[in-house]
Amino acid sequence: MSWLATLNQTYENHAHVIGQFEKKANDREYALIPVSHTTQSAHIEVILDGQGNFITAKVIDKSEASTIIPCTEASASRTSAPVPHPLFDKLIYVAGDYTRYCGEGKGTPHADYMEQLLSWCESPAAHPKVKSVYTYLSKGTLMADLIREKVLWVDEQEKLIEKWTPTLEEKYGERPEIFKVIASDQSAAFVRFAVQIPGEAESRLWRDPSVQQSFVQFYDRLLSERDLCYVTGEHLPYADKHASRIRNSADKSKLISANDTSGFTFRGRFRNSRDAVSISYEVSQKAHNALKWLIDRQGFIVDGKVFLVWGPDRLEVPDPFGDTFSLYQDEEEASGDLAHKEYANQIRRAIGGYRFDGDYKAKVIIMVLDAATPGRMSIVYYRDLNKELFLDRLQQWHETCLWLHRYRKDGENRTISFLGAPSSRDIAFAAYGPRASDKIVKVLIERMLPSIIDGAKIPLDIVRSAVNRASNPVGMEEWEWEKTLSITCALVNKTYEKEGFTVGLDTANKDRSYLFGRMLAIADVLERRALGRDEKRATNAIRYMNAFAQRPGRTWTIIQSNLQPYQARMGTDAGYYNRLLDEVGSQLKAEHFTDRPLSGLYLLGFYSQRHELYKSKKEKDSEAEQINENYEMGEDVQ
Repeated sequence: MSWLATLNQTYENHAHVIGQFEKKANDREYALIPVSHTTQSAHIEVILDGQGNFITAKVIDKSEASTIIPCTEASASRTSAPVPHPLFDKLIYVAGDYTRYCGEGKGTPHADYMEQLLSWCESPAAHPKVKSVYTYLSKGTLMADLIREKVLWVDEQEKLIEKWTPTLEEKYGERPEIFKVIASDQSAAFVRFAVQIPGEAESRLWRDPSVQQSFVQFYDRLLSERDLCYVTGEHLPYADKHASRIRNSADKSKLISANDTSGFTFRGRFRNSRDAVSISYEVSQKAHNALKWLIDRQGFIVDGKVFLVWGPDRLEVPDPFGDTFSLYQDEEEASGDLAHKEYANQIRRAIGGYRFDGDYKAKVIIMVLDAATPGRMSIVYYRDLNKELFLDRLQQWHETCLWLHRYRKDGENRTISFLGAPSSRDIAFAAYGPRASDKIVKVLIERMLPSIIDGAKIPLDIVRSAVNRASNPVGMEEWEWEKTLSITCALVNKTYEKEGFTVGLDTANKDRSYLFGRMLAIADVLERRALGRDEKRATNAIRYMNAFAQRPGRTWTIIQSNLQPYQARMGTDAGYYNRLLDEVGSQLKAEHFTDRPLSGLYLLGFYSQRHELYKSKKEKDSEAEQINENYEMGEDVQ
């Protein structure tokens, strides 16, 4: 029950923003919704006056379709059974003349809707604007009015058109707006109401707090049966059914469900579902509404799997799935050992902004949700961490799984270099390629959580897959390989965390794989310099990279022989690279020149040596000056 208690606490801590709409990055609206309410995408908006007279109607743009609607336990959980919502609903419920244009349906949906709406209007909690809606709908002219306003469209037999065909387009012109916003036919359109009263600014009932509170008070009177709430420990009206629509307005999956009341219902253990667990209606509503709001606000979804991180008191916490660039947004290029110290300071400053909120008991919740079937959802990962512990572990991740990356873009679409850890999505990119399915990506993101949150080792199969892809540059475009290479180097660096590798070249490292990687980088840069900038074809070092990683001894002989024409072309300019090759090669022992496969460390040696060779004279002079300054100040220079 801890997740329900935490979500309930989150709702109460942010009760001041109930009903306040915000916008997502895709311009869709969302809000923390009141108790006894849910959200639904509406297609048609009908505007009335205070006396219940029709004024006008319009089709709602998708970006404004999100609507807070009153709901009962039964209507919030409805599937195929005709159960009406109390105020806003589909045409089959709200239109008294529905059968005239669409034919007979199952049951008496409109009569049931009007009966429920009337009971609200006659209760002590009645609202005048809701009475205006009831007055208008009692006339039974909704669909006729919508057809007259050209919101709905009918054929020659005065039946709703199911699909807008090319023949209709030739006859009537461009496809009407209603067919652009609804996936099915017009009869499934969802209707919401606005009531214009002179002197009142708010006419939209789905955003009117007084209308929302009116229904909460009305429905609260109907909840009489009480039971012990396992979350609060109090005797309160219990929830017989729990909310769906958790991920979006079309989501039918539930986290809590016990609707099988026949046969082997509870396998002989309980008489009814409340014997297993009883949750009050208020807690269920608040917890589910808080969860929906958090998912819209700061969660992300991959193939139906929800990844969510938040603080019950302070919602904003660093995203454990994001990269380091998203933490400090540093647009200056960071490189080598000299940037490493400043990089660590940047991470501490960025994460430090989340630390000091005055509450040493603050928590961070990490939750992953997934639906195995269209009707059942489960919490596949849940962690309740002390905030300080979470930030310490996240800081460690960004300080140890790091490398220099050049694949991010700024606001002006310029490439940005940053030193740090890659995001979980980018790790999936490196391990499985940009065309990996969402099913694979979502599993990898979940598998990376223990490595980020608990300091566990990165799963070796992920590292091996990334190393294999980075070792095959010929099968990728240059930008894709460069991105894969830097991300793989970060993973390898984390795998060999105790070795203390950095982007800066380690000339003292005698590891066989690291030295072979350096030699490959020198051969690559030498040939690239000989070819010139205009020649874009791959060098021999790049073309043989995959074979080199598997059989370095034999493959190096081939690369070296193919390198001779380019050494001759460069003449004396090749002297530096030749001396460097001899220097690195001399550090390899005779027993190292075998075909034993290289470890992922060869990529670190390759990247660092290539990075060193491509440094400009200005960069090298700047580093020399910094070393001298550190020496004069008595600082250690690594």
